[in-house]
Amino acid sequence: MITDIPDAELHRPQVPAADQTLRILRHLARRPAPIAATALARELGIPRSTVYHLLATLEEHGFVVHLAQERRWGLGTSAFELAGGYARQEPLARLGRPILAGLADRVGESAHLAVMSGRDVLYIVEERAARRPALVTDVGVRLPAHLTATGRAMLAALPRAQVRALYPDTAAFTDRTGSGPARPAELREVLRQVRQAGVATEDGEVTAGFRSVAAAVHDHAGWPIAAVAVTWEDARDAPAQAEVTAAARVLQSRLGYDRR
Repeated sequence: MITDIPDAELHRPQVPAADQTLRILRHLARRPAPIAATALARELGIPRSTVYHLLATLEEHGFVVHLAQERRWGLGTSAFELAGGYARQEPLARLGRPILAGLADRVGESAHLAVMSGRDVLYIVEERAARRPALVTDVGVRLPAHLTATGRAMLAALPRAQVRALYPDTAAFTDRTGSGPARPAELREVLRQVRQAGVATEDGEVTAGFRSVAAAVHDHAGWPIAAVAVTWEDARDAPAQAEVTAAARVLQSRLGYDRR
């Protein structure tokens, strides 16, 4: 009977490797920057050889990336995809939809909510304003993060080492309209401007004749979990950036991540 099993046995992980793997991922997710494998082993109390073996397997599946020059490890694109899958399943879309509907009504332009998925953004909510044209940012659409305002807002909030891992060279960059960053140095400058301004913008880099402004939604550790954006035609006046930022902060608060 279960009552005959010692209490220590009841609480001992039945699959130690799985337990250690999940602990490593959780620890990396809580860190503000990539970490050395030796520090992971020390902080988690896992043998160093075991940590290296588990990291190698996680790297094969894209859940971690090895920053060789820094001898550190950080979360990989598959980890972002898991986060995106969680977001798509309910909370972000459910909580974000009414907030974006109100934003679209106030500014008179279409609003959308996106999450990171590798080097792409994935749109999970779109609220089209009355008498405004259809956009490419429909629900379920993926676009290159470095070209979109939503992607730039989230990339700017990531550790610089994480951005380097996602965009190591020119092969990582794609193009839509012939404009936008095409190499790591150009992306670094774009993200520097985003951090300085507090919002991200794009001008015709996704669709010619349209512009966007976006603000990131952060979790309790400051990691970007989504971004709120508004898109409008060049011929129209730009919406107030403060409205977009305020909508992102409201969603952040309703998710339980109010950082004030």
